[in-house]
Amino acid sequence: MKRADTWKHIAAWTCLYIVWLSLFQNHAIALTRTMTVQFCYLIFITADYYVIERLLIPRYLPQKRYGYFVAFTVSLIFISAWFRAWVALQMNRHFFHPPIIPHFDTLFFNSALNISLWVLVIITGKMLFERMQTQKQMELLERERIKNELDYLKAQINPHALFNSLNTIYGNIDKSNNKARDILLQFSELLRYQLYDCHTDKVCLEKEIDYLKNYIAFHKLRKDDNLLVHLSIHNMEETLSIAPLLLVVLIENAFKFVSNSFDKENKLSIHITARNSILRCRVHNTKEIQLNAGIKQASGIGLLNLKRRLELLYPRKHDLTITDAADFYETQLLINLS
Repeated sequence: MKRADTWKHIAAWTCLYIVWLSLFQNHAIALTRTMTVQFCYLIFITADYYVIERLLIPRYLPQKRYGYFVAFTVSLIFISAWFRAWVALQMNRHFFHPPIIPHFDTLFFNSALNISLWVLVIITGKMLFERMQTQKQMELLERERIKNELDYLKAQINPHALFNSLNTIYGNIDKSNNKARDILLQFSELLRYQLYDCHTDKVCLEKEIDYLKNYIAFHKLRKDDNLLVHLSIHNMEETLSIAPLLLVVLIENAFKFVSNSFDKENKLSIHITARNSILRCRVHNTKEIQLNAGIKQASGIGLLNLKRRLELLYPRKHDLTITDAADFYETQLLINLS
């Protein structure tokens, strides 16, 4: 529990304690006794609440094991009621000395009734509050989803008109200029994938790999001949799916900041495997030492965006490792796609 949450809980229980004092204070007896009795109740009610809310509810209710939940809850309350009755009996005998000391059975019955009632009220109130918060969050998410969809539709260019324009450009490029025609074809395939396939939450891993191949081929055409690009793809499981356009961030970053030296090799290697629903992607590129600061600064936004998407899409199911050495830059991404 965070420190701020701890203080909120303390404040809430303190307020509840004050309410109990104001509601159940008996003016015929000393205030000290009333405070002690209510505080004794507060201890057991608080303990039962946290055991039920933090342990029993998460363990049994999501699995619909209602019998176990009821049995353990009733047992917990009876045990607390027994201890509270015993404590109250000892306090009456040794500290308060009332004219008539209640029988243990009466104390136990009253303790069980009060503890059950207050635990039920507090847990029910918390569940209702959380339900209201969840409903409000869902409404916000739905509004955000609709807004994003509208923004996407507004920003989306008519694909047919766009591809017709690309075909027109392709037809007007001199047939002898094979490099320009190939670049345009690669760009067309990249655009087609982003427009038609990436509007879903997940895409077939095979399609995503094909997109990466086209992306790499497109950038190889743009780069000079002194760049050596190695692509290794193994053990692809055809049934796997992945959120689109995650891996391309690492590859784009590598192409953007790979070294461009004339006196040494400029390398960019990409290794992708998918086995037992575990996807591994390692992207390694040489870099020029004088560009260290530029790489860190310029690639930060894309990587931060990727990290945030991974946290949202694959919480606790991914691992991103970045190695920024003097002469190379390497990123390793592991995602559990199951």
